[in-house]
Amino acid sequence: MVTSWLQVLWLILIVVLWIGYVVLDGFDLGTGMLLKILPKNDKERRLMLGTIGPHWDGNEVWLLTAGGATFAAFPEWYATMFSGMYFALVAVLLCLILRIVAIEWRGKVKTARWRNTWDTIHTAVAWIVSLLWGVAFANLVQGMQIQVGHYENGTFVAVDPATVNLSAKVAGADQHFLTGGFFSLLTPFTILGGLVVLTLFLNHGALWIALKTKGDLHDRALKLAPKTALISTALTAVWALWGQIAYSVNALAWIPLILAAVLLIASLLMVLKGNDKGAFFIHFAALAVAVVFIFSTIGLNALKSSIKPAYTLTLAQASATEPTQIVMLVPVVIFVPIVLFYTIWAYIKFSRRISVNNIPDEPAGLDLSTEREFEKVS
Repeated sequence: MVTSWLQVLWLILIVVLWIGYVVLDGFDLGTGMLLKILPKNDKERRLMLGTIGPHWDGNEVWLLTAGGATFAAFPEWYATMFSGMYFALVAVLLCLILRIVAIEWRGKVKTARWRNTWDTIHTAVAWIVSLLWGVAFANLVQGMQIQVGHYENGTFVAVDPATVNLSAKVAGADQHFLTGGFFSLLTPFTILGGLVVLTLFLNHGALWIALKTKGDLHDRALKLAPKTALISTALTAVWALWGQIAYSVNALAWIPLILAAVLLIASLLMVLKGNDKGAFFIHFAALAVAVVFIFSTIGLNALKSSIKPAYTLTLAQASATEPTQIVMLVPVVIFVPIVLFYTIWAYIKFSRRISVNNIPDEPAGLDLSTEREFEKVS
């Protein structure tokens, strides 16, 4: 089955949506990872949360849209990936829910213990989510234990790879399944991928805090950024070269790989010079190109099989019907520009740096010690 221009267009759209999520929620997660490390007191923690306050929930919309676009345009890609990576994706979902609760509930009660508990949860889930996203992206590059077949009485029966018809979708009950289980997703390459995304997000968060704050917190973030940049750049170089040489099916993937490397080095040089603004936006571009590299390594495939190339799920096999994809383009053409405009407007509107002087001395929240004082009044 030949890949159509419409399927390629939808793939480009999905890549753009993933870029939006990675470059925007990346610094949210990086800020969360540093929430218990960088600040010296509660007021500085509230300052850090204030830098992402107007944006973090909007940034998560890019993830939801990427998932929705995959479901609409390539349903078999969505089904195979989400069923095979079920436990990992549920873990990500639960962590993201906990992060929402931690941010929203932190200021509901005016006690240090309450705030510290939610800040600890926020920090923990930010580290976990960043690591899991890295493992997931690395599995796209490496390929997963995907086979074509069906289940009989709970036992998987694979189709002989020599008989798999790659010119059309698999017919009947035979479908693509990830048969390796959860632990098949964990390999040296994918674990390194998890560390790569974790350190990239950590650096992205440090640069964001340096960009958005003034005073002592800004200085500490700017001092930390070269260290995180050096570690993340080194890990990324090893992982990307490993992935391109060992697993890539597309020689053109060298182009975004080299460009991402140049941008990461440029960002490191910028932060060494104390230019937090230049370092952040160059790093922003580097993450965008890194997402392009990840998807370019798999070519016109949705999910690569590490068992047999014949079992690979191609875009053409995973695709929805052409009328469905055409109809779905209508809301995309209308709403994506609106979302982009609003996102840009929001970041311009809240572009000013803030300091602890902008944070009230008294934290918000309910004072439990006086909550029922009215009952003592006779």
